[in-house]
Amino acid sequence: MDKNIPYKIYLDESELPTKWYNVRADMKKKPAPLLNPGTGQPITLDELSHVFCTELAKQELDDTTPYIDIPQEILDFYKMYRPSPLTRAYFLEKALDTPAKIYYKFEGNNTSGSHKLNSAIAQAYYAKKQGLKGVTTETGAGQWGTALSMACSYMDLDCKVYMVKCSYEQKPFRREVMRTYGADVTPSPSDTTEVGKKILAEFPGTTGSLGCAISEAVEVATSTEGYRYVLGSVLSQVLLHQSVIGLESITACDKYGIKPDIIIGCAGGGSNLGGLISPFMGRQLRGEEEYKFIAVEPASCPSLTRGVYAYDFCDTGKVCPLAKMYTLGSGFIPSPNHAGGLRYHGMSSVLSELYDQGLIEARSVEQTSVFEAATQFARIEGTLPAPESSHAIRVAIDEALKCKETGEEKTILFGLTGTGYFDMVAYQKYNDGEMSDYIPTDDELKKSLNELPKV
Repeated sequence: MDKNIPYKIYLDESELPTKWYNVRADMKKKPAPLLNPGTGQPITLDELSHVFCTELAKQELDDTTPYIDIPQEILDFYKMYRPSPLTRAYFLEKALDTPAKIYYKFEGNNTSGSHKLNSAIAQAYYAKKQGLKGVTTETGAGQWGTALSMACSYMDLDCKVYMVKCSYEQKPFRREVMRTYGADVTPSPSDTTEVGKKILAEFPGTTGSLGCAISEAVEVATSTEGYRYVLGSVLSQVLLHQSVIGLESITACDKYGIKPDIIIGCAGGGSNLGGLISPFMGRQLRGEEEYKFIAVEPASCPSLTRGVYAYDFCDTGKVCPLAKMYTLGSGFIPSPNHAGGLRYHGMSSVLSELYDQGLIEARSVEQTSVFEAATQFARIEGTLPAPESSHAIRVAIDEALKCKETGEEKTILFGLTGTGYFDMVAYQKYNDGEMSDYIPTDDELKKSLNELPKV
């Protein structure tokens, strides 16, 4: 081991970020604005405040303020589990026999088991501050629903979660954690909302999608007095809250003279990737440093690598604002055998714009290779990773092996978004040899992309 670099780098409580970083402020070309689906015009604060809490709507529309103060009550909550450790993967480096130095930022050291809590507590705080009774949301693999349930319990808010049906059935323990924290959890699509009934009629027997669940959650929020909708990824406000990941990472790296050459994150809607890379990207945009950023997505839901950059609905029911993003079409539903999470049909507008400018690379990986990397990592580093995180692990290993071939001593940093202890059905399928890879055909993607709104 390098005597100068500990296995785990822990920051002091005094080094916890006190401001979130807004990468949009340093982007010369800003992300395209959200559009009102009815008028086709940029959405206003008043319009957005009917869906989101007013303060969160302000954060969503603010693309000029570089740093936003973190309220003290949120900071106090963060101190229960933050700062999170930056870990040197010495054992993985040795097993791979690579000259590369590998680091990972571990976000699984809280009860919800993932990075999602960073934004969940912020959104619950602003809802409570506004005097709301409760919030509605969707969840796919379950990390976001778990985190929001925990945050709402802390803030004494009602929490209604619409969980993608296949995850609801495959992950009963994740569902029960939500219920333990007091959340009402409904499998989506359901017959409890008008949009859910419509989706069930059009796609009988569907296993659901995040787009479906979002539609149901938004319908309930906008039709119930005292409620607003909150979202765990994709939105600019979420990337803002998640910037604590990257800010802590930069502080830890600077403290020990570490300069990452390659920064890797899994990519579904963009919350983890955006949170990790934003402060580093800010340095690059300001001309201070250069990095190689890699977004890793599942081959079964490849929005960046096979989607189109266009305005699209954020939900299957087509009731949300239109966002310009790399998308597979709001009607795209991943194959039922897709077990690795990251199942959203589009990508964050911020990350989509950075990708379109060539500032981020994207790779898609098949799920059997993802679980192979997850198993390898668990056996070597001693942490069972979430399937989502394992997409980043897969490419981090690939990059380290390239260094072995070339002899280059590159420094790799990746985001370990959470633990996989609630994802054992997926691990069981892999261990039993029942997991298969599925890559959507061009015709399948064309079908959903043909439904893009004409903007």
